[in-house]
Amino acid sequence: MPFLARRRALLLVLAAATVVVGLTVHETLQSAAGAFAGDALYAVLLFLLVALVVPRAPVLVVGGVAFAVCAAVEVLQLTGVPARLSAAIPGVELVLGSTFQWVDLVAYAVGASLATAVSAGVERWLRRRAAGSSRGAPTTPSAGAPGRRPPAGTRSR
Repeated sequence: MPFLARRRALLLVLAAATVVVGLTVHETLQSAAGAFAGDALYAVLLFLLVALVVPRAPVLVVGGVAFAVCAAVEVLQLTGVPARLSAAIPGVELVLGSTFQWVDLVAYAVGASLATAVSAGVERWLRRRAAGSSRGAPTTPSAGAPGRRPPAGTRSR
């Protein structure tokens, strides 16, 4: 399976897992901490979806777009449209919310930042692994061997 196909499959699995965790948090933690965690997970989900749609985008761009979409949805709540849609269509509230709250913007920033940091760390680790070592050291069979000797009869410096 090519690299991008594997990456997209992984992103899809992570997005599904994030939805499951987010819904679990939403249903079980009826507190301010639960709401904050749910909003942060919403930003993580958007990060994963943006990365899924644009897999070659730089991690910082993906994080920025994820936060911008979350912030736009939160600001949209000031119009009352999401509240009316939520009242008419079951489940819309889980996607669009209903009431603007400043703390939600903080939660989105935390979620997008954590997703960006973890993704950047994973990418660095993968690049080091692709270069040959998880610690950056040479891994060729002769890596620990002494250097080449000059031909016989040559003067050393």
